[in-house]
Amino acid sequence: MTEGWTFAGEPARLSGGSVTLLEGASFCLCEQTGDINRGSPHGLFFRDTRILSEWQLRLDDEAVEPLAVMAEASYSATFLGRARPRAGLADSTLLVERHRFVDAGMREDIVLRNLGPEAAACTLTVRVEADFADLFEVKQGKIRRHGHHSIEHGDGRLRLARRWRDQDREVHIVAEDAVTSADTITFPVVVPARGTWRTTMQVLPVVDGKESPQSFPQDRPVELTGPALRSTEWRETGPSLVADDDSLRHTLARSRSDLGALRIFDPDLPNRAAVAAGAPWFMALFGRDSIITSLMTIPLDPSLALGTAQTLARYQGKRVDPVTEEEPGRIPHELRFGDASLTLGGNVYYGTVDATPLFVMLLGELRRWGVDREQVHALLPHADEALAWIEHYGDADGDGFIEYRRATDRGLVNQGWKDSWDGITFADGRIPQAPIALCEAQGYVYAAYLARALLADEAGDAEGARRWRERAARLKRAFNERFWLPHRGWYALGLDRDKRPIDSLASNMGHLLWTGIVDDDKAAAVADRLLSPEMFSGWGVRTLATTMGAYNPMSYHNGSVWPHDNGIIAAGLMRYGFVDHAQRVACAVLDAAAEFDGRLPELICGFDRSEYPRPVPYPTACSPQAWAAATPVELLRVLLRAEPCLPHGRVRLDPVLPQRFGALRLRDVPFGGTSVCVGIHDGQPRVDGLPEGWQVVRQACACD
Repeated sequence: MTEGWTFAGEPARLSGGSVTLLEGASFCLCEQTGDINRGSPHGLFFRDTRILSEWQLRLDDEAVEPLAVMAEASYSATFLGRARPRAGLADSTLLVERHRFVDAGMREDIVLRNLGPEAAACTLTVRVEADFADLFEVKQGKIRRHGHHSIEHGDGRLRLARRWRDQDREVHIVAEDAVTSADTITFPVVVPARGTWRTTMQVLPVVDGKESPQSFPQDRPVELTGPALRSTEWRETGPSLVADDDSLRHTLARSRSDLGALRIFDPDLPNRAAVAAGAPWFMALFGRDSIITSLMTIPLDPSLALGTAQTLARYQGKRVDPVTEEEPGRIPHELRFGDASLTLGGNVYYGTVDATPLFVMLLGELRRWGVDREQVHALLPHADEALAWIEHYGDADGDGFIEYRRATDRGLVNQGWKDSWDGITFADGRIPQAPIALCEAQGYVYAAYLARALLADEAGDAEGARRWRERAARLKRAFNERFWLPHRGWYALGLDRDKRPIDSLASNMGHLLWTGIVDDDKAAAVADRLLSPEMFSGWGVRTLATTMGAYNPMSYHNGSVWPHDNGIIAAGLMRYGFVDHAQRVACAVLDAAAEFDGRLPELICGFDRSEYPRPVPYPTACSPQAWAAATPVELLRVLLRAEPCLPHGRVRLDPVLPQRFGALRLRDVPFGGTSVCVGIHDGQPRVDGLPEGWQVVRQACACD
């Protein structure tokens, strides 16, 4: 058996000739030379604003010839190159090392190594520009110059600034012993024979006059800086996996590494981490994405899930604001800090129908896994505010179903997880009119009611628990009456403005199995539809069946395959006892992961596996992406059928691992304030380290 959960390969992303470095809410996109080129989507981004739009190193006005990129961590890389050979010479003797570290800003160490027998003289210049463009303007290639820009330079410093709408954004570049101009930093250099020359530049963002502290100060070893210590702690704590199957081990190791890189930290509470949605464009807290990622990764790091819940609670809606779609009790869709957020009226946007019930689900799951009772119960007022939003604002027409419609023309048209403008369609391809009651959102509300009942039980509130379970049962009855399409054999994707069923065959109904809202007599039909040739590509379940009018395997939501969607579907299939179905989905997704060297992208195209022997990438998919990275962790949990319920003192463990995975052992799995070891050999489980009084069972807890 091979051991190793942690992954020490290439945490930085190299794709399509670009390199991505990221740490917290900052990231850098650049060429493999290390250059950031004007007119491209590259840049150094801080709080959703591009603070460097050009950063080009030149030796005697010549670009460096690239040799290699060595990515040491998600936040750092070394770019190796050589000076262009001088006229009449076949080779260069001047090696260029660019050591880059990204956090709140950037540090770059430049080392020139002269490998020749004579001293080498040159002029090293770094060309600099800061357009302060909003992240989404950069992504879309529609840059607009806002506000008043200014530049100051001298004494080895360069200050670039912009003032717009009473907001000041600046970037300070410190380069000791350099000569600076409005757009260049220049060093006259002489490198001794067989010797070296080095310098360091610091790039420091400034927001409203407050300069970010240096994350990588020169007087401190890099390995002792905050990002390095956090990365080391993430690698060295938590579960480790010993497995016969190298591919499974490698995929889980890559997932763990990527999830560590996608953590973001509250500047006011630096010990609290939450999970961002994905790199490079979604390095921000997203309600839905971050919660689903947390639900999948509680076995990996419960503190990350708790931190996500606490941070979302901090930004829970307090008032009615049509521009941001804030409403009392509503959980945010996303937190942003760039110019686009100013245009929308603030840095928090609330246009999501599902984050609010998912938030309550998360609190219940935290307690099932034994996360600190006091900290979870401190969030109960936020859970009750969320449930009040569901029943007052979410169900505005009082028909018992949660719905969405955007409040202004600036918000999202669709506010479920398929949030592209054409992500929800009828079977014939027509787009329904809002308000729309999505099927999976009703399932989330059902599960939220049951989660609240579990928390009430634990708090000794028997009457509250009974009340929430009655609401769940009432919703389940109404849902199965209104959403089931007997002539089709599947659930409606939703109800439109006129309460007509949106009759597409879509993957969303797999989420219904996950939440348990499906009547038992309908579950087999749902399971078989999900694994039908129209839905199952061989790499996973498609978002939309091939027989639907809007089907396009190269679309974002209308026929593609999303790993997280399939993780949820596999969990739902297993919940209802469809073991073979769940195994097929899990193995397909893990096979796809192996084709991407263990790193699942946000989505892949929906072409059939019989048509092309490898999964076809979706061109602009995020990678790493949080819920895609979390999916292998969830699939392993599903195949282990590991379902703890700390409030009832029971742990279900009834593994159904396919034979191909062989034996495995999980060590130091965090649970209930301690850690346990789980071993599977010849299909038989063993758990060591459970607290006294705990019971390991083969059946689901009665509270499910």
